[in-house]
Amino acid sequence: MCYAELHLLSMRTISQRELRNDNAAVVRGVADGESYIITRHGVPVARLVPVGSHSDLRIDRPAKKRVKYADRKRVIGPTPSGEVLDDLRGDR
Repeated sequence: MCYAELHLLSMRTISQRELRNDNAAVVRGVADGESYIITRHGVPVARLVPVGSHSDLRIDRPAKKRVKYADRKRVIGPTPSGEVLDDLRGDR
């Protein structure tokens, strides 16, 4: 058996439904080095493997952490929102 055949045998097979329902766990597994064969109606349709160091994929701009909403500076307009809403509603 060649390396490619052995690698395919070591991959876990999961259905498209399992990938959809448990995608966070599957992606964590890939990040930890696991590989998967994805099936649809029992027929293999894709391989999900970790990006190796030999990959031609690269990161141009790493993701930034978002600022928590609660930590954002509050903006207070010159006109109270109640007045703005009353003006928009007009004479109802």
